[in-house]
Amino acid sequence: MLLSIEKLIYGGDGLAHLPADASGRGKAVFVPFVLSGEKVDAAISEQKAGFARAKLERIVEPSPHRIQRGCPYFGSCGGCHYQHASYDHQIEIKKQVLRETIERTAKIELPVEIEVHPSPPWNYRNRSRLQLQTRPDFAIGYYKMSSHELLPVEQCPISSPLINRGIAMMWEMGRKGRVPGGAAEIEFFANADDSELLLELSCTADARRSAVRECAEEMQAALPEIRGIAGFRKSGSGTEDRLLNLGEGHLTYKTPKSAYRVSAGSFFQTNRHLTDELVKIVTSGQSGELALDLYAGVGLFSTALACDFRHIFSVESSQTSAGDLAYNLPSNGEAIRATTEQYLARAENAKSGKGIAQSGKTETPSLVIVDPPRSGLGERVARRLAISGAPRVVYVSCDPATLARDLGAFLSSGYRIDHAHLVDLFPQTFHIETVVHLVR
Repeated sequence: MLLSIEKLIYGGDGLAHLPADASGRGKAVFVPFVLSGEKVDAAISEQKAGFARAKLERIVEPSPHRIQRGCPYFGSCGGCHYQHASYDHQIEIKKQVLRETIERTAKIELPVEIEVHPSPPWNYRNRSRLQLQTRPDFAIGYYKMSSHELLPVEQCPISSPLINRGIAMMWEMGRKGRVPGGAAEIEFFANADDSELLLELSCTADARRSAVRECAEEMQAALPEIRGIAGFRKSGSGTEDRLLNLGEGHLTYKTPKSAYRVSAGSFFQTNRHLTDELVKIVTSGQSGELALDLYAGVGLFSTALACDFRHIFSVESSQTSAGDLAYNLPSNGEAIRATTEQYLARAENAKSGKGIAQSGKTETPSLVIVDPPRSGLGERVARRLAISGAPRVVYVSCDPATLARDLGAFLSSGYRIDHAHLVDLFPQTFHIETVVHLVR
């Protein structure tokens, strides 16, 4: 049927409506790989009570922003969603989605312009995780769109050149039968100048340690830029046990302004071009007595704050990331291994009146930075932070829906939005990184 695409929504699909029925306006239908204003032929692929999904068959009237895809796997691979749109238009799509999501969910109209920070649109990823298959034939690739079926890929244009060399190395070894059974997943992590790699190899429970070690040694010989390989094996309970450590267990990620130790398994931002830009957006112009960095990772923001705050408390729950955090922090910083909710609950019990208590100190933080996972802060954490008394909160978000939900707690507690930034860490995809500065 012929559909008119009204706009793009978070998740990458275009929104259209089926012809009206007796009850009024037709059901919403979602179509991938389209652009706002286009007329398309599409076939209904799924019907639900409140909406439908359709498969794009033909572009009848294309958008002026439509371009040729930049990757032969686009449309089948589940990694990218916007390669059919010019990069400038991708930014406009994301701005619209971000603004509409905040207005719809938080029930506010953004009082500031969204400041955009673009990225080089290709070869930007410093971390890429691919699936492995050893039987019946070897393959390495990503999952197909909306499935867990492997799509073999020979290259990944959004990953760094060195990571692509790593993918080519795996194909060469796999075709020679040198990748052992049980190898299920591999993650490549490149340093800032794309000169060194750290690999994580995840294996099934039946993987043999000796075979995995032999494979890892061959990888390192084939690609000298590999500084270390960590191997993990799934146990019967579903957890992962360390299978091997070969070479270095970490990389030093050097940017023009800072250096960070990042170990295998630690979280670090994935856009190799915008690391310092993101840090500047979050920390520039901030100073005071105490800064609180929650979901601190390896200390990306804490390290930058060290010169401008007397004390920095950095909270991280991951054992691996917390170890790197303690190593990276300067002498006026303290790494605290706990979940954010655990830390705030302990602080509430320790304080008298308002304030954050740690190491015998009870004081209100001058600044709180939060960089939660996709699930956001959640109601309890958001409420606790909203009443902490901090005059400034910087919220770094990778999901506009959970950001908008959490903003409600701060806005109802007297905070206002001072700045909003869209930092495009993920070109060619629907993912949106946002930095919101809140003041009271």
